[in-house]
Amino acid sequence: MTAASDESALSFDPWDPAFVADPYPAFAELRARGRVLYYEPSDQWLVPRHADVSALLRDRRLGRAYQHRFSHEDFGRTPPPPEQEPFHTLNDHGMLDLEPPDHTRIRRLVSKAFTPRTVERLKPYVHALADDLVARLVAAGGGDLLTDVAEPLPVAVIAEMLGIPESERAPLRPWSADICGMYELNPSEETAAKAVRASLDFSEYLRTLIAARRKEPGDDLISGLIAAHDEDDDRLTEQEMISTCVLLLNAGHEATVNATTNGWLALFRNPGQLAALRADHSLVPSAVEELMRYDTPLQLFERWVLDEIEIGGTTLPRGAEVAMLFGSANHDPAVFTDPDRLDLTRRDNPHISFSAGIHYCIGAPLARIELAASMTSLLERAPGLRPAAEPERRPNFVMRGLKELRVEL
Repeated sequence: MTAASDESALSFDPWDPAFVADPYPAFAELRARGRVLYYEPSDQWLVPRHADVSALLRDRRLGRAYQHRFSHEDFGRTPPPPEQEPFHTLNDHGMLDLEPPDHTRIRRLVSKAFTPRTVERLKPYVHALADDLVARLVAAGGGDLLTDVAEPLPVAVIAEMLGIPESERAPLRPWSADICGMYELNPSEETAAKAVRASLDFSEYLRTLIAARRKEPGDDLISGLIAAHDEDDDRLTEQEMISTCVLLLNAGHEATVNATTNGWLALFRNPGQLAALRADHSLVPSAVEELMRYDTPLQLFERWVLDEIEIGGTTLPRGAEVAMLFGSANHDPAVFTDPDRLDLTRRDNPHISFSAGIHYCIGAPLARIELAASMTSLLERAPGLRPAAEPERRPNFVMRGLKELRVEL
């Protein structure tokens, strides 16, 4: 192990509440220490700089999966326990955890149903729902911005897009939260058991819904996924459709929820920037981008080394796992002027909060619409919005968010 890979005395500690509260000073330390550093507690190589993260997201020597080329044994990895099979079946058939050619085929078919026109058609629904949720918050004199606005908006939008009836939407967020627990570093057995249960329940629900849409197609994404095919009449399997729907729900709201609450907390802590935004609502589009950069909702994205690669003089062997630190990359002074300052007018803002390369977030346009809609509604209808209590962070590092954000008018 090289000097660059020595984790001793690092302040990077994803299980330390103080680090989770503010990881950005530790990221600065990582960037100063080198381009890649080995972190023994998670058996990963940390990549903290923007240029490296951006390049590696596009480098085909790395992959989200390896079983398209190697067995677990070939790769020097222990297979997951048999009792976790339902989670891995669900997860491993989604395009986020597939590599070409399967990824290429599924993304192409999903794109036929998840079109820019589909997203554009949702705009009036998104804005009307945001206005309604904010109106209720105002009528109540305040509340929890997380549960009253940030959560229900993207969950309802994705459910509406998929064609899930309103009366059946209550379990969606708990299922998603339990499944997403597996994306944290070194998840516990209890976390895995919850993820398995949610994977089984969510899959069974979607299997029933897909069967109903086969009999009676509607104007919804599930019907579109059933109908999607290419020139060779290649179609999604039932498992691929189930995994795609779960991925769209999980990825389609988890980051949006956290971006909303992280963003408003950042605005409350930077009153000058909030005042500028309140005075000029035309700043909303650039504010959305800057807030996603400033406190990144997805902090870490993993890749496997499929073919030996050299980074900054350190060779990473096949089978190594790379942890790309999005939050650190988004604060890299080599790319962002004064990166630790919130600047809603920032124009040169190549943040990587939506990833890059073949796994660039397919739902990024919809996320931007949702974030702008809720922000605009809050600015217009609750101009005196302010925090009512000190918020508490969730203990998670990878998916960075709050437990609640109490606000008053």
